[in-house]
Amino acid sequence: MNRVGMVVIALAAITMTTHVHAEGGIGSIMFTHAVAQESATAPHLGNTTSLPRLIREALENNPEIQAAHQERVAAQQRIAPAGALDDPMLEAGVINAPLASSPFNREDMTMKMIGLSQRLPFPGKRGLRKEVASKDAQAIEYGYQETANRVVHDLKTAYFDLGLAREMIQLVEKNRQTLEYFLRIAEERYQVGQGSQADVLKAQTQVSRMLDRLLGLAREQPVFEAELIRALGRSTRIETLVPALLHIQETPLILEALQQEAMAQRPQLLALQSLIARNEKSVDLARRAYYPDLDVRLSYGQRDSMLDGSRRDDMVSMTVAVNLPVWRGNKIEPRIMESQALRDQAASLYQAQSNELTARLRQQIAMAEQSLKSVKLYQTTILPQARLTVESALAAYQVGRVDFLTLLDNQMTVFDYETSRITALANYNKALAEIDWLVGKNHAH
Repeated sequence: MNRVGMVVIALAAITMTTHVHAEGGIGSIMFTHAVAQESATAPHLGNTTSLPRLIREALENNPEIQAAHQERVAAQQRIAPAGALDDPMLEAGVINAPLASSPFNREDMTMKMIGLSQRLPFPGKRGLRKEVASKDAQAIEYGYQETANRVVHDLKTAYFDLGLAREMIQLVEKNRQTLEYFLRIAEERYQVGQGSQADVLKAQTQVSRMLDRLLGLAREQPVFEAELIRALGRSTRIETLVPALLHIQETPLILEALQQEAMAQRPQLLALQSLIARNEKSVDLARRAYYPDLDVRLSYGQRDSMLDGSRRDDMVSMTVAVNLPVWRGNKIEPRIMESQALRDQAASLYQAQSNELTARLRQQIAMAEQSLKSVKLYQTTILPQARLTVESALAAYQVGRVDFLTLLDNQMTVFDYETSRITALANYNKALAEIDWLVGKNHAH
């Protein structure tokens, strides 16, 4: 290289060094990345919206949960009436009054009567009716818990999606600022003849891409906010919802243990178990239709004295009537078969839901484990190496040892890795929320 060329390179190096010091320098850029890395993994301290507080608000205000609660209250009130007796019948009238004359003292059998009757179901029927209603109420109780858990799951998912969108906005903005810094370097090198116009145009294109990405994220953020507001049971946004920074809270995920936990406490499965028991009781109740009910009737007849003044005694009557369950083929047996079919249907649904639950647990455990591995790999290996590559490429570009496209590609690679890391964080948290829902973690008290 001739002496003039060496002088030009030296002047360019002095110019770049001065610019780097003015902007904070390479060390400043890498320090910014390090700070961002630490803030992404540390607990967020600021005006963030606590997830537990939002869960409590949703449990109190969400209309779906409130409706399920009222249904639960109504079902509880149906238990006692199911086992109660029918209302007694009170009757009053005149017996054996002759058509030819109206006075009550002409015919010996004419009397004024008052009576009371009561239907008494065959022993065991009332108890079975009450047990059927009790199992119904129990299934509805579990349905209420399932509704609450589903709303909390939806709330968590929207919370993490909103957190991902907000962190992506910060990441894209940070990357845009870095690209604008590279753009200024490319423009200055182009002005002194050390770079090409193509480098400037490439940098401008990448900056524009980041601006477009920000616009897309700005469109997505209100969608997640609206879903979060819906889950909270609010009609409008009354505050700015700022989720805490996504972070890893490792939880042991053992399929067998989670399966046992789900079988023991998942409200959806418990509700189906209650329906199976309820329909078993319905089968027993339908079979009791073979046995007759009793109608007990007690009446009192008051008789006036005769025309000649002779006194007539009052009379008391008591009768017992039974219904005759003779229509077995087209009335009783079809009801028994109906109850049996409903019992078998509930059992099949329980087995289907159990199988689906196991499959979804496998999927979400795999999602959580893979996301956790990805986050750790990005944080400990990939991103530090990629950032060092950018730092090295920037230093090399400033002295003309690498082209601008290499520097730009390295920076965009870091951006893609950061994006993947944040997305894996969100996926891990959403997978845990899904697992909590699947195993029936109880949020409704």
